[in-house]
Amino acid sequence: MTAGGTGHAEESGGGLRTALAGLTTRGRSFLAAGVAAGVCAYVLGQSDLLRVGLLLAVLPLLCATVLYRTRYRVTGSRRLSPARVPAGSEARVHLRMDNVSRLPTGLLMLQDRVPYVLGPRPRFVLDRMEAGGHREVSYRVRSDLRGRYPLGPLQLRLTDPFGLCELTRSFSTYDTLTVIPRVEPLPPVRLSGEAKGYGDGRQRSLALAGEDDVIPRGYRHGDDLRRVHWRLTARYGELMVRREEQPQRARCTVLLDTRGIAYAGAGPDAAFEWAVSGAASTLVHMLERGFSVRLLTDTGTSVPGESADGFAGATQESADAAGLMMDTLAVVDHSDGAGLSRAYDALRGGSEGLLIAFLGDLDEEQATVLARMRRRSGGALAFLLESDAWVRQPSGVPGPPDGNGERRLRMLREAGWTAVKVPRGADLADLWRQADRQRTSAAATGSPMGGGS
Repeated sequence: MTAGGTGHAEESGGGLRTALAGLTTRGRSFLAAGVAAGVCAYVLGQSDLLRVGLLLAVLPLLCATVLYRTRYRVTGSRRLSPARVPAGSEARVHLRMDNVSRLPTGLLMLQDRVPYVLGPRPRFVLDRMEAGGHREVSYRVRSDLRGRYPLGPLQLRLTDPFGLCELTRSFSTYDTLTVIPRVEPLPPVRLSGEAKGYGDGRQRSLALAGEDDVIPRGYRHGDDLRRVHWRLTARYGELMVRREEQPQRARCTVLLDTRGIAYAGAGPDAAFEWAVSGAASTLVHMLERGFSVRLLTDTGTSVPGESADGFAGATQESADAAGLMMDTLAVVDHSDGAGLSRAYDALRGGSEGLLIAFLGDLDEEQATVLARMRRRSGGALAFLLESDAWVRQPSGVPGPPDGNGERRLRMLREAGWTAVKVPRGADLADLWRQADRQRTSAAATGSPMGGGS
């Protein structure tokens, strides 16, 4: 992404006051020494000392005036590679300065403003640029925290050859670096409710989107002749085919619990950050498998621009869809809500296919709401993060197990969820396989979906 940052540097102020404010320590020392020498020359009647004092006092003032009146026509641009980076990974920022005037520049000091979480402010010294010339520099940024971070504006510090005065001129534009959650590759296990059917040829899964489509349509090139409806062909005078063999696309809704009261702790290793990363990994995985994917939070909101059926996977637009959802998860934060009822209301429109939830602490009321959610889906998988299991004691020993958490886990399983407890620092791929084993065990024993351990 090549962005912003292109334009002329703007002066930070105006008038003699701005020029004098740019005097360095050396320049102020020269000025003070010149004034002191002038006073001594007047008291002692030494004309030679007066000439030295005038030289010392006038030189920094002259440098400040000349530097202030200097009009460099310099443009700058910034390029992020990449503009969207996972948390904990590095991005490189490329800066380019162009001298668009007919005169060469002097020594330039370049500084880019970056948030402190990305690292120290980068500073560069650019040597003399000839007319029409350019200089390129780059630096790296890294953040362990999700978010959208502004980069810029660029600042140019102009200095005179004697180092007596420095002036700062800034560009007006900036770019944005998006730090998205970490995405972990997941194994291709078969979860309940995810099968894709093809009409009468295969058994339809409850995760399939839409109703059975039996309305005939006109024949199209490539249609199977076995699907020709001869009676309607005779009636309409053209080839008509049945549409019930049309493949259906499976749906998947990823529910992210963002309630502030459901999580304890903060920082990149907190339970909430694990849940956000897990949701991101699941969204990407299901898109790659061809699902129509929808992201939902406890507030009932979804990704801006998302259709009623979610984003379609295995299409040319799936990469853009993943980017939109990653951008949403990059800035998601704790909500002030106390329950999951608004998320349940958002699921009332019809079958949501496979439902995968990342949940914090639950009370009995929220466990009941989740049990009702299970009835709206073809399959349901829950990852339950208990705050007590994630918050360590001062000695570094994990806190005691929470009996209420075990009861909530059992309630979800009895309601038909494939429920998995998430210990501190767990690997999502391992939990993904554990969920598949749990589902297989439940199907073998004939217990409710997700039952067993």
